This record gives sequence, C-alpha cells and structure tokens, in this order.
Amino acid sequence: MTDSGTADPDGGGQTQDRTAACDHAADRDGERVAQFAVPDMDCPSCAGKVEGSVRTLDGIEAVDPQVTTGTLTVSFDPAETDAGAVADRVEKAGYTVASDDASGSFSVPDMDCASCAGKVESALSRVDGVRSIETRPTTGTVEVTYDASQTDGDAVARAIERAGYEVTERSAGGDGQRESAESGAADDIWTSARALKTWVSGVFVALGLTFEFLLLGSNAQVGTVLGSPLHVADALFLVAVAAGGQEILRNGYYSLRNRNLDIDLLMSIAILGALVASVVFGEALYFEAATLAFLFSVAELLERYSMDRARNSLAELMDLSPDEATVLRDGEEVTVPVDEVRVGDTVVIRPGEKIPMDGAVSDGDSAVNQAPITGESVPVDKTAGDEVYAGTINEEGYLEVRVTAEASDNTLSRIVQMVEDAQSNKTEREQFVERFSSYYTPVVVAFAVIVALASPVVLGTTTSTAVVYGLTLLVLACPCAFVISTPVSVVSGITSAAKNGVLIKGGNHLEAMGAVDVVAFDKTGTLTKGELTVTDVVPLNGTSEDDVLRCAQGLERRSEHPIGEAIVAEAGAAGVGAREVDDFESITGKGVRAELDGTPHFAGKPGLFDDLGFDLSHVHATTDGGVVTQTAQHICERNNCLDLLEETVPALQAEGKTVVLVGTEDELEGVIAVADEVRPEAKAAISRLRDLGVERTVMLTGDNERTARAIAEAVGVDDYRAGLLPDEKVAEIDALVDESDGVAMVGDGINDAPALASATVGVAMGAAGTDTALETADIALMSDDLSKLPYLYELAHDANGVIRQNVWASLAVKAGLAVAVPFGLVPIWVAVLAGDAGMTTAVTGNAMRLSRIRPDAVGE
Repeated sequence: MTDSGTADPDGGGQTQDRTAACDHAADRDGERVAQFAVPDMDCPSCAGKVEGSVRTLDGIEAVDPQVTTGTLTVSFDPAETDAGAVADRVEKAGYTVASDDASGSFSVPDMDCASCAGKVESALSRVDGVRSIETRPTTGTVEVTYDASQTDGDAVARAIERAGYEVTERSAGGDGQRESAESGAADDIWTSARALKTWVSGVFVALGLTFEFLLLGSNAQVGTVLGSPLHVADALFLVAVAAGGQEILRNGYYSLRNRNLDIDLLMSIAILGALVASVVFGEALYFEAATLAFLFSVAELLERYSMDRARNSLAELMDLSPDEATVLRDGEEVTVPVDEVRVGDTVVIRPGEKIPMDGAVSDGDSAVNQAPITGESVPVDKTAGDEVYAGTINEEGYLEVRVTAEASDNTLSRIVQMVEDAQSNKTEREQFVERFSSYYTPVVVAFAVIVALASPVVLGTTTSTAVVYGLTLLVLACPCAFVISTPVSVVSGITSAAKNGVLIKGGNHLEAMGAVDVVAFDKTGTLTKGELTVTDVVPLNGTSEDDVLRCAQGLERRSEHPIGEAIVAEAGAAGVGAREVDDFESITGKGVRAELDGTPHFAGKPGLFDDLGFDLSHVHATTDGGVVTQTAQHICERNNCLDLLEETVPALQAEGKTVVLVGTEDELEGVIAVADEVRPEAKAAISRLRDLGVERTVMLTGDNERTARAIAEAVGVDDYRAGLLPDEKVAEIDALVDESDGVAMVGDGINDAPALASATVGVAMGAAGTDTALETADIALMSDDLSKLPYLYELAHDANGVIRQNVWASLAVKAGLAVAVPFGLVPIWVAVLAGDAGMTTAVTGNAMRLSRIRPDAVGE
C-alpha cells in the first residue's frame, strides 16, 4: 500500500525485456510457473489489485501473491501467454517488478583506449542477456549488468576474451535492482519520495489549521470556485491534498481500472468526494480532504515500515551465507563468488570466517558455531571427516573443507527456500479471514452510503456532517488490518523458528503444532542417543575392570555386532592393552569364542555360560560394585557373592540394558552391561511439555517390553507401546489421532516416515544436512536437541494466541468505530490513524513478539 513505483500506466517506456523480471520459472504438468519480485506489493489490497490485473490475461491458471515476501507466483499456459505479459499486467496494476539483473566488474588492463573499449562493447553486445555496458579505458575496467537467467559472469568474461583482451580479475555485484529494492532499510522509508511528499502535505495542513483556527482575521477569501468561496486556509488545504494525495489518487486509478474495491480506491473516493462536496455543494470539506491525504500517507509509511520489519526477518536468514569463498586451485588460494564453487572443490576457512558451503572437513580442526543452522548454543568441535554447513562460523582453528553441495542446494539454501514456500501454506484462520474480508468491504461501503443519505433524515444532521460520516466509513471499509494479521504472525513465527534451529514447513503446521494435546515419541535416536555404550563393568573372581575390558575387546574386535562395537569403543577409551587373538568363532544367537594369548575365552549371553556348566547363581565379585545383594550374602561366608541368574542380570535388564558375560572355560571373569543411553535432555523436555499444556506423552518403539518400560520410566512419558512394527506404529498414531484433538509424532525422519506422515504434525530430529528428514516431516529440528521441542510447542501455541488476538482485535476495533461513526463519536482522523494505520501497525508489532521466544526454557 505504499508508493507503487514509477511504471508507465500503459506499459510504455519500458525498454527492458520483462522476462528479466521473472525470478525463476519451471514447467509443471504442462503449465509454466513463474515467480516475480514485486517489493511494493505490501498489503492485501495491493495483492488484490495485482491478482485482478494478472487474471485478465488468457491462460492464467493460478495467481498467488505473497504480501509478506513481496513475491508473486503465477501458473499459466505457455501456449496462451508468457512471463513478459504477466510482468506487463503487474506494471499496469501500478507496481514495479524488480528485475533479476546481476552486475559484475571486470579488470581488463589491456583495454587502454577508446578503440579497445569499442571492440569490447561490440563483443559484449552480442551476448544474450547483457543489459548495460560501461567501459572505462582510463582504469582498465568494464562494468556489465546482465540478466542472470540468461547468462552469467563466465560468459561475459569469455566474450571480453574473444575480443582479444585478457580478464585478470572480476567481482560480482549480485542482484542489483533486487538488492536495492529489498535493502531499502526501514529507516530509508522516512526519506523516500513518498515520505517527502507526505511531510510537505503535513506542513500545509498545519498552516491551514493555523489560519483556520488561530489567525481568523487573516483567513481572507482569495477567490471562488464554481460560486463557492475559497479562503486562505482552504487554498493551503488544497496544496496539502495535491502533495499528499498524488500517490493515493494514482493508486486509486489503477484499482478502478482493475475493478478492485481496495483501500486506495476507497481513499481516493473519500478525498475526491470531500473536494466535490466543497466545490459543488459549498460544504467546505477542504480540511477533511487534506487530513485524509496527509494522515493516510503517514499510515502508508507506517505500514511499509512495519512490513519491512517482518520481511527483514527472512532477509537475515539469506544473509547468513558469505558471497565469496577462498578456494584451493593448483596449490594456490583463489577468492571466487560462491556460485562458482563446485562440488569437490576445497575451500579454506580461517578463524572468525563464515563457512561458505556444505562440506566435509578434509584438514584441520576447530570449534564451529552451528547456531545459525541447528540453533546449538555451544560450538561443536570439528575434525577431519566431520560435516559442516554453509552459514556456520569457524570460531578458532584453520579448516579445509571439501565441498559436497552446490550453493543452490546446500542446507542453508534449502532452509531459506522452505521458509519462503512455507508462507504460501495458509492456515485455516487465514482462509477464514480472506473469505470474511470479501464480504466485509462491500457491506461497509453500503453502510457508508446509507449513513450519508439517511443521517439528515433519521439523525437530523446537516448534509456536510452526513457526507463526513460516509467518508469516515469508507476509510473503515478496508479490511487490511485483519487480513494481514495472520500472515505477519506466521512469517514472524516461521522465521524466528528457523533462526533457532527449527524448520517449520508451513503456516498450517505451525497452527496445528500449537493445538496438539498428545506428543508421541520414537525411542531409538529420539528419546535415546541411538548409539550403544557400555554402562556397567562388574569384574568377577579377582579380575579388574581393565582385565574384563581387555578380554572383551579381544573377543569382540572381529565382531560386526553393535554390542561388540560398543565394547571395543569403551576399551579403546579406557586405554587397555590388546591381546593376541586366534581362532575367532561366532556362536550364532549366543556370543563369540576365541583364543586370547592361547587360552580359550567366551563372551555372550548368560545362556552361553549356563550351557558351559557354570553356576551363575553363585559367583564372587572382585568389588561389590553396588550390585551385591543382601539375599545372596548369607548363602556364602564371603560378602561378595552374586546371584547372576536371579538377581544381578535381571536387575540390569530391568534398566533396559543388554548383559554380556566374559570368561574362560573354567572361570567367569566379568559382566558388561550395554545400553542405548537416554538423551540427557529428554526427561526435562517431556516435563516442560507437560508444564506447557500437553496432556499426554507416549513412546512408540519396536524394542522389547522390558527395555521399553525402563526407558519410559527414565524419561517420564505417560505411556508406551513396545514391540511395534512400522505399520503398527501407524495404527497407534491413527488411534491417538481419533481420540485427541491433535497428535505430534517425533522421530528421526527416515525410519519413522509412515508414522510422521500419519500424525497431525510430523517432527523430525537431527535434520541438518539430511535430505530425507527435511522432505519427510512437517517440522524439522535441525540438531539432535530434544529441548527444542518445548520451544517449538511454546512458539506454536503463542503464535495461535497472537493470531487470535490480531484477528479479533482488528475486527472489534473496526466494528466499534463503524458503529460509532453515525453518532458523531469518530472524527475522520481517528478512523485513519486508529482504524487503518494504528491497527495494521499494532498487529504487525504484536506478531513480532514471537521473535522474543527463545529455546532456553528446558533445564532452567
């Protein structure tokens, strides 16, 4: 609803190819889908005007204007129309389409005269997509602006070299026009051309008021218009209308031409109506016309300022990745634009620099701040082989990273794209408000006409007062405040979540997450770490813990079982020595056998040693280790007696642990317990969810009953289901959905894909760098941090509250003001400032509160 640019109403004077304005286009099922940047389309009425204009074209299948991002997505039949025609219709609606032009500076030292420059210009003019060329022989540089969808910097450099001149250096300027459109910082709004006209209008309104009310003796008549007297104050008010109302009337013209009953047309009617009543009927409503022009222009500036604040939250995500990267090529470091870095290249990142591309560390070690991607508050140590993400920050050491994804396909780019796409996924409330607004405006306009005509008869007002009442109601007929109330809240919530490591793939998912009352969890990899570790080592019969681990390591080193891998890892961490291993044998379903330093040893289930003839009910611990039982003590004169079969092993298994015995043919040497450790934040996260209002938590697992029960008790879930196959998990989710208002399923995004898809909301853990997880779930926690789940629920719940507040508050204010108008309780300036600018600014400010929510509640 702000200054709509300088497009020629008839499309004339536009020399550039309008297809350059198309951000990207793709064929889909016989249709052409194109996206355009329309930065001045910043309110629902603007969007309606643009949509109405584009739909007049033949072959248009779908039009999706996104106010919060200033983008327009259009699906059309390429046999009937094209992107250029769409851009032309956008400009005929009064809005400028930002071009997709890029710029580059090329160093050409041999170009040192006018003749050389002419040859370079001639070569570049034959490159498709080149917009402008500026050669500077005195400095040996060429500045080129080109359509990035048709050519690139490499093609420009090759053209210069084909002219016979070497390009020694070059730098990319980026999306020139797009950058100027989107980087119009909020502060620049107040010094824009529209703002300057507004301030001039305000000065003349103030002067007119001075003559009208303070300098009464000087407010002389200066002429007549159609027989109506014109005083000094009236003339000043007319100047104020001319300055402040120019853009309003211009936009109103476009609205009328596109038959769009929006705020621009309503305000234009109100201003012109006041002037006509003043001139034709002698009602002297110059002050009202000037007030409308000035205050509505101020309102437009406030709305643009508020909307830019919401847009900047997404721009901050886009700015995370650096524009350039230092690449190792032929043993030398070369700085190039990130778009020119290819998969397999090695990039160099020094301390304090941002990592420009997704990749794997090939050399060096450092701590990397991954907060921009995963939201982790503590830097993560990285060494050779570890994965790193574009946009994260190298805190300390030197790193060399082998690139694994193009700039357009890295984790950060996918996040930005998904956040942009999420905003077109409308919530139920947003759809309701849009349907309601289509009836609201005609009803209020009709009410305005009735009030203007009936007030003199019913209420005994003067004709001029009745006209003012009607004009005031026209101001209140615009539904902008409550139409914008939902999308700005969604944008604020989604972008805030993305900056904290939570990717929400649609406003409808944000809304649904805030309404769930049941949260279901997968066990492995979600409530637990998903990696087996050694939890207990109980040495027996005079051995030590190191002795037990040394034997177990020798036995399990050749095993590929996860339990064996966990034991080997624990032994390695303990630094125990290796033993000579011979004649390794795997005993299916029971354990392993091997000769260690020439002596046969076994490791496996208690049943294996029971088969070997051991009395597992009576063994002696080297130390009690906290596992000696009082029951077993009095069956032996020694105080370290253990009953493995009835006491120790069942006790460990009851804790969800797997027990491995280690020994020779003649003697048991020790007990090792292995388990998938519970995430340290799991219990606190579930407790916090309960505090926030989640009624029920359930764990779904394919693991056995005993392990499931132990994990459920450890983390504090309300219920659990064990021994489930994937299809049985889906059935459990379906049952939970049937008996509740909404179910969120939290899993790893790969193994739990069917259950995630069946739940009201699917939440994937640890999705950073994982294509499957990003694609599967409705919401992705970018790190393996379960404490982000309460943050997500709190954000979604508060977002629903903010949306409700915005919708009903804006409706209540509008309705209250409209009802009060016929009773003379609402002056026209209150309708403009409170009913239009005030509510739009208020709902935007209320939505921005969501950015204050931080994922730091768990554990506090």
